[in-house]
Amino acid sequence: MSEHTKRELSLTGLFAAFLFLQFTVLALGNRAGEGLLSTEGREQVYYALQVFVILGFLFHAAAEALIRPAQARRAAGIAVLSVFAVGTAVMLAADRGTRFYLAATAAVMLCLGCLGGAVYQRMSRETAAGAATARCMGLGYAAATALQYLLQLQWGSTPLLPVFQLAALVLLAYALLRRPEQRAAQQPEPAQPRRLAFACLIATALLLFTSFYNDYIHHLQIQTAYTDYNVYSWPRLMLIPCYLLFAVIGDRRQGKLVPVAALCIALVTMLNSVLTGSRGTYRLNMCLFYCAIAASVSYYNLTFWRLAQGTRRPALWASMGRVLDSAMVLLTGAVNLSSLPSAAVLAINVAGLAAIILLMAIGGDFSLAVPPAPEIIASAPPRSAEDAIERMRERYALTRREADVLRELVLTEDKQTVIGERLSIRPRTVQSHVTVLYQKTGTSTRSGLTDLYRDVASE
Repeated sequence: MSEHTKRELSLTGLFAAFLFLQFTVLALGNRAGEGLLSTEGREQVYYALQVFVILGFLFHAAAEALIRPAQARRAAGIAVLSVFAVGTAVMLAADRGTRFYLAATAAVMLCLGCLGGAVYQRMSRETAAGAATARCMGLGYAAATALQYLLQLQWGSTPLLPVFQLAALVLLAYALLRRPEQRAAQQPEPAQPRRLAFACLIATALLLFTSFYNDYIHHLQIQTAYTDYNVYSWPRLMLIPCYLLFAVIGDRRQGKLVPVAALCIALVTMLNSVLTGSRGTYRLNMCLFYCAIAASVSYYNLTFWRLAQGTRRPALWASMGRVLDSAMVLLTGAVNLSSLPSAAVLAINVAGLAAIILLMAIGGDFSLAVPPAPEIIASAPPRSAEDAIERMRERYALTRREADVLRELVLTEDKQTVIGERLSIRPRTVQSHVTVLYQKTGTSTRSGLTDLYRDVASE
């Protein structure tokens, strides 16, 4: 088996493990407060849990920006995984109708967001390094959906569910805590603010096509005690072919086919606002609902993973789509979208569709011409040297720009003015980075940095 294949299998396993845990704990969390709270109270709990998920993603992004030492980050990751494991065990064993269960669910959702941020950041890094992350995403979603459907069919948790959850948690912990292999990465293209804004608006508009039905079906589930209406019934399997579609097209032509495919699916799912009432139309609407989910999720994942590494806060932007997803659930719940007349919902969907087409047209998403690949840095050092720089970056908690300056200092004899020109930064900024490098590494001269680099390279 080639290294490339192993790499893709590893990423697919990582993503599938996280998604399986996400699906199962969300399914358990949706029934928190059963027998304890009123229908209105349980619906409020559902929306409150979305807030905890969002906070988890934001906490991870903040931790990436504020926690520099690698050991501290590792300790934080272990703490999050531990709380998640204990909380999940409580959700499997405890009575849903207790406040203890509610507290455990809130903690699990917070940790779920933190873990999701780490996984999404890894997928973004691998995208920048040239990995086929669309294929990994599509296969991961398909595998996690099929497995969760079998183990939680009609909310009937089987004895095997805890076993598979433990296996997924172990795989996730191993993948996140071990030191990742270093890849020869391309120079990421800076993400333009307009492109980021357009991606946010398009993702939000795509999520409109799922928001009405998400609000509608969740209300029906609670009202009928998950018997007559259940979002985890067989139409959920429509996710599998849709995600496999994006697995096939997502890595082609540098992802240029993804926006067009998402738009085509959105056109069909506009029917979700009128297909309600009878049981037959309910099933058909659920199929459309899951197609819309696959389209919007695939769009925002693959788009933000590509853009994130060109921003100043890649950890935040890598998971921005998922944050917007939960935010839209909160928004539609606040305006009670499911209570609006079908004509009003259809009008909202048409307006969203018009906005998507306009934004895609302005942003050039309808052009299938493949842009030139990002250039490899001409002065890129050999693989062994790059590995040593990356080890120093992790060991001394260097920023990406500090690592760039370090590379120039130890691998060239150029002056700081020349280094600044090559990195497109001012000489004063170069000097500032050099001062920080001395402080973080405990050296005081350029030759000291070079000696330290040689020691790391010889390890």
